[in-house]
Amino acid sequence: MCGIVGYIGRRDVAPLLLEGLQRLEYRGYDSAGIVITGKAAAGKPGALKMVKAKGRVRELEAKVPKRFAGTTGIAHTRWATHGAPSDENAHPHLDAENKVAVVHNGIIDNASELRARLTADGTVFLSETDTEVLVHLIARAQADTLEEKVREALRHVEGTYGIAVLHADFNDRIVVARNGSPVVLGIGEKEMFVASDVAALVAHTRQVVTLDDGEMATLKADDFRTYTTEGSTTTATPTTVEWEAESYDMGGHDTYMHKEISEQADAVDRVLRGRIDDRFSTVHLGGLNLDAREARGVRRIKILGCGTSYHAGQIGAQLIEELARIPADAEPASEFRYRNPVVDPDTLYIAVSQSGETYDVLAAVQELKRKGARVLGVVNVVGSAIAREADGGTYVHAGPEVCVVSTKCFTNTVVAFALFALHLGRIRDLSVADGKRIIDGLRRLPEQISEILANEDEIKRLAAEYADAKSMMFIGRVRGYPVAREASLKLKEVSYIHAEAYPASELKHGPLALIEPAMPTVAIVPDDDLLEKNRAAMEEIKARSGRILAVAHQVQEKADHTIVVPKNENELDPILMGIPLQLFAYHTALAMGRDIDKPRNLAKSVTVE
Repeated sequence: MCGIVGYIGRRDVAPLLLEGLQRLEYRGYDSAGIVITGKAAAGKPGALKMVKAKGRVRELEAKVPKRFAGTTGIAHTRWATHGAPSDENAHPHLDAENKVAVVHNGIIDNASELRARLTADGTVFLSETDTEVLVHLIARAQADTLEEKVREALRHVEGTYGIAVLHADFNDRIVVARNGSPVVLGIGEKEMFVASDVAALVAHTRQVVTLDDGEMATLKADDFRTYTTEGSTTTATPTTVEWEAESYDMGGHDTYMHKEISEQADAVDRVLRGRIDDRFSTVHLGGLNLDAREARGVRRIKILGCGTSYHAGQIGAQLIEELARIPADAEPASEFRYRNPVVDPDTLYIAVSQSGETYDVLAAVQELKRKGARVLGVVNVVGSAIAREADGGTYVHAGPEVCVVSTKCFTNTVVAFALFALHLGRIRDLSVADGKRIIDGLRRLPEQISEILANEDEIKRLAAEYADAKSMMFIGRVRGYPVAREASLKLKEVSYIHAEAYPASELKHGPLALIEPAMPTVAIVPDDDLLEKNRAAMEEIKARSGRILAVAHQVQEKADHTIVVPKNENELDPILMGIPLQLFAYHTALAMGRDIDKPRNLAKSVTVE
């Protein structure tokens, strides 16, 4: 959620850190801060200089003095967990002597206990945050090196963290550590970077090292080393980030959300490219590490994700059942590990995360691995924690997604599940003819997505008609229900209109009580074997004077308005039916004047529990 940026080298550090923070604004935050190591006087260590501000990075930048020189520093954007947004609660945090500075992503679970113990020993706290506890623990550590001081402090900490630490007495280095919250090192030419996200690094280097949980690193201007929190040396091999800095620009669009919606035809083409095998009417997914014999031994599939990834997993489970005839279901990862699940050796688990760092999903993966389960990852970020922890998996190749609200990554994730379902189906009992049918449908997707996007003006007009709604209902059956859930979430996230999603078959079991002219319904109505059932649901709504916006393959007479989408194969229709509703949410929010790329209270990468 929060963002970390750090630099050590020869360049003036403040502009670099502020630029890095700006590149991390999409993650969601409420305050920001920066601390640098000033030049040392003769025989004296350098002093730490700090500026913090509630609000946006531009407000922090306005507070930074013109004379703020230094070549080493760390900076942070905070998303409040302990303590309200304020200058005092913003990171970095300093100890009482202004020698130690820490920025921290994550949550220290035993912060209250540690704070009470430190207060009893005379420590005075200046903030309400859990992070300040860590600063004082480092300052009080009796070790001789900064690395040992940090290690000693971390022994007292329970919870998650990604941290970067400066110390005025050790101004030639930055020490960082990770446990459950991402930390990425950027390797430059006689300069080193650290960040919580590669977005802050790619403008300066594409050579990165991603720390594992329980790993630390020391960065100096011309070198770095990695080691465990127990002190054992680890081997770190830099990898090359495939995304360019330009990938994070708006590209002429007014918002990142609009840019990313408009990129979906190309993104889907990218996830298909090089994977289709026409000879055998199947696909190649080389990273699965699951041979044909193992695939045939799978008796059940459980998909775990959160939010949008969970909804993509629901569609994925349906695709797997339809094409591979393997029982499959999806479940929120945030609930999974707390219900003491039965881990079956014949069940294949699939973890879904856009960032590959979603804490709830990562924790579920680690619990499953501990119990001996086989886990695959479906992620967008190469080298991310889930990608490394899983036994295999596939990348969705959506490219960088900056807007907090996920659009193209959702679509590409569902396409990746279609590929995986086809792969399993052809290993099992799916015929050559059906394999070819699905492949032909997949190849039609990019052009059909472009056709939907070309209808944006009409969707914009419809959004303006419904923007006055205080609440909306979304309904669908079987294939349409996860589409309804995701569309409902999109509208909530970006417009703040209350929205609920229900299976259309459940309307008469309670939700019909809500239907009235002021409560519009969005109905997902694919032209499949449930068409008449969906039309019957719309009849029930119209009988109670409800307004209906249908998303369908043909104009629906019972609907007040219909967004017509092109028809694909029945199994693939959900991929297309969600896209106009992304535009609907976008233009509804635009009509209401919302901050579309930074919706309130939300963050892009949820790396805390």
